[in-house]
Formats: sequence, structure tokens, C-alpha cells
Amino acid sequence: MKSMAELRAACAALTGSQETFPFDATTLVFKVGGKMYALTDLQAEPLSLSLKVRPDHGEALRAEWPAIVPGYHLNKRHWITVTLDSRVPGELVLELLSGSHALVVAGLTRTARAELGL
Repeated sequence: MKSMAELRAACAALTGSQETFPFDATTLVFKVGGKMYALTDLQAEPLSLSLKVRPDHGEALRAEWPAIVPGYHLNKRHWITVTLDSRVPGELVLELLSGSHALVVAGLTRTARAELGL
């Protein structure tokens, strides 16, 4: 995944995903149930994507992949930033994206999950 169109399509395929711009006109934030699970800068070159992860998983990913670093301007234990320049396989990026979404959904109230049909 290297393009904004691919990223938007992948996020749109996740249940209850919404695109928002809560910070400024260039920071695209993807939310589920009103909670952020991914964000990117529309003007970044190369494109990068910040995602929520379990702390132990984030540490392992950062150790294995130079293109995965602690979340930029985010809680470094719970967020990673992935540079989308082909150094990280697209399948892994999609897995991390889906995992971030799942972590946020798991933290939602039962009522919020039911409203999303989950």
C-alpha cells in the first residue's frame, strides 16, 4: 500500500470506519465508534500511517522493521508510525490496520459495538 487511495479504500472496508479532520485540513484521522484507530498526513512524502498496537507487539515490530517507528506525536507505547514506501509488505500494513481497528473496537462499550453492528 503506497497511495492515499489504497489507504482510504482499506479503511473504508473496515466496519464503522469514518474519515475525519479533527486537527487540521491535512491530518486525516480514521475513527470507529468516535475513537481514532489510524491517522496520516495528506501532504507527507512518503506517505506514513500511524496505528494503534499492543505495546509488546509495537516493540517487536520496531525491532524488526526500520520503517516502523514509535508513533509520531502519539503515545509511543501504544502507537506506531509506518512509512508506506514498500519497505514494509502491504499485507503486513493491512494486518496492522485491521488490528488497530480491532483494538479500538474492543475498547468500545457494548452499546457502541452494538450500534456498529459488531
